Amino acid sequence: MSTSASQEPGPSDRTRQAAIVVEISNTQGFLDVNADSLARLVEGILRDEGIEHAAISVALVDNATIRRINQKHLAHDWPTDVISFTLSAAGEPELAGELVVSTEMAAAKANEMSAEPTAELSLYVVHGLLHLCGYDDLTESDIHEMRARESTHLKRHGLISTFPRVELSRPGREGQEQATWSG
Repeated sequence: MSTSASQEPGPSDRTRQAAIVVEISNTQGFLDVNADSLARLVEGILRDEGIEHAAISVALVDNATIRRINQKHLAHDWPTDVISFTLSAAGEPELAGELVVSTEMAAAKANEMSAEPTAELSLYVVHGLLHLCGYDDLTESDIHEMRARESTHLKRHGLISTFPRVELSRPGREGQEQATWSG
């Protein structure tokens, strides 16, 4: 009935011990992304939101991939910046979710706005995480609240000075949301 103290914990044991688990999948070639830094950002945002237990995966993809996902799951035939999938059921103690983020869009938008691509990517990640935490952007009031939370998180993590101020999203071509940026 004795157990060996030198026995390595298995993957499921490590998952139970870790309060927040973040997995990064990087299949894109548009930005050089430091996966460890991105995982720390995800963990920091979740902790700032009061989340103590979570399993989050972040998929970094190109526009073609996110367009296919947007078409399949949301019936929108265009690329977007980030799509959030909540994988945990309501009332579960652990938040589980997936973010699919277009680094191609982040790189293009950052270039267009003379901003840092990693800051733009961080904005997309923060936005997606806020959706997983229950925030929405369907009404003007929701949008203002979400933008305020984004700004708070970006400031807290030292990113606010690297990109311009975001105005409310407005419908663009084919119903696609367009952010209006100012310096």
